[in-house]
Amino acid sequence: MTNFNGIIIEESLENKDVLQKVKIIKTEIEEVTEEHKTPWVKQWTLHTVEILENQADEITEDLSKSLDPEHPWYADFKNDDYHYVIFRNKVFKVDRSKPEQYSGVTKYGVSSGIPDYQLDFSPHIKEWGR
Repeated sequence: MTNFNGIIIEESLENKDVLQKVKIIKTEIEEVTEEHKTPWVKQWTLHTVEILENQADEITEDLSKSLDPEHPWYADFKNDDYHYVIFRNKVFKVDRSKPEQYSGVTKYGVSSGIPDYQLDFSPHIKEWGR
């Protein structure tokens, strides 16, 4: 069984109850800059989380319903096989052996207002800000 790891930004959540259902490994706070494109918050509280494989679908569903409906946000977590990318009321489960599946995720994210550089899931490029 392979657990999932990812980051949940606390400020992205309308309902923070989901944070009680995941294992928080570490928490970092970043002051919001122009590059974050989130002027409605002063900081990002980045929770690095671990999610048990057998809880991934349930947590994904909770996260999708918990994200702020007023602003574009997403959360994501992955293991060696799959990468979940969660938007408000929309979830993508990408098979990491098929990187072409990310194009639909990126298109959806950009169309919902997320800057494209924050949606760079290419396995060959270091994830932004992480």
